[in-house]
Amino acid sequence: MTDAPLPIPRGQQLALGNLMGVGSMVFWAAGFPAAEVLLDTWDPLALIFARFVMAMLILLPVWAVLDGGAVLRRARWGRGTFVGGLAFGVGAYLIILAQWLTDPVTVAIIAAASPVSATVIEMMWDKRRLRLPFLLGLAASVIGGVVATGNAPQTNLGLGAFLAVIASFLFTWGSFIAIRDFPDLTPLGRTTITLFGGLLVTGIAFLVAALARWVPVPAQIWDGQTLGLLAIYGLGGLALSQFLWIAAVGRLGVAITAFHVNIAPFYVMLFLVALGQAWSWPQAIGAAVVALGVVLAQR
Repeated sequence: MTDAPLPIPRGQQLALGNLMGVGSMVFWAAGFPAAEVLLDTWDPLALIFARFVMAMLILLPVWAVLDGGAVLRRARWGRGTFVGGLAFGVGAYLIILAQWLTDPVTVAIIAAASPVSATVIEMMWDKRRLRLPFLLGLAASVIGGVVATGNAPQTNLGLGAFLAVIASFLFTWGSFIAIRDFPDLTPLGRTTITLFGGLLVTGIAFLVAALARWVPVPAQIWDGQTLGLLAIYGLGGLALSQFLWIAAVGRLGVAITAFHVNIAPFYVMLFLVALGQAWSWPQAIGAAVVALGVVLAQR
């Protein structure tokens, strides 16, 4: 399901949508090195909650200033909370849990199939008709995503893999519903109202877990380095990334936008190369194959 807020030619619309998709994944990838450092001392649930807090600290006031308080008061907060809590709150935790039960490679390979989940969603809810160029692009995206995981060892399947599949489906479903169910909101409004649901779900989960002493409260929260890493992970890796993602879905549809997810490992590798890690040709080749898929699918 797409929207076209501006009366511009289709070619420019697609170009702008793809540029937003690229930007979304670049900012998303930038959060991974920050998360790696924070996870050395933070429990995953605490980190997910803090990430949502940082994102909402910027999204809510900016939305209120740009769109006006009346828009916030009229917004369907109940629906937004349900969709965002399930898709982005539960989905985010399932991804972390899946990685804990398996390994990062397994989760990355399953995430490479997210365009398939998005396509199924568009077929079920938006009556997408599958044509040969799209199918070729979809195949290229999935293959490129798997190649971009690098020289992977044997992966672990089972419960963790199942949770990763569910998380992928929830994320693409939530992105589609954010466009369909909030046609009167801007991309900023759609992003904020759904991520607010993720904030509530992860916040309640963290509060219960902390009170039960299942999850420790981070010892260092207010030092400069921690706040800086949280800003990268929450503001860039979630708030700005999700805003660009929702805007891209509105222009391209969730299926084609999901193709861009499979280039994310290449962007992560670029950031890590800047920090001293070696260049990875499998990730570069995989990204090129995915980019080809994006072009083919939109012909």
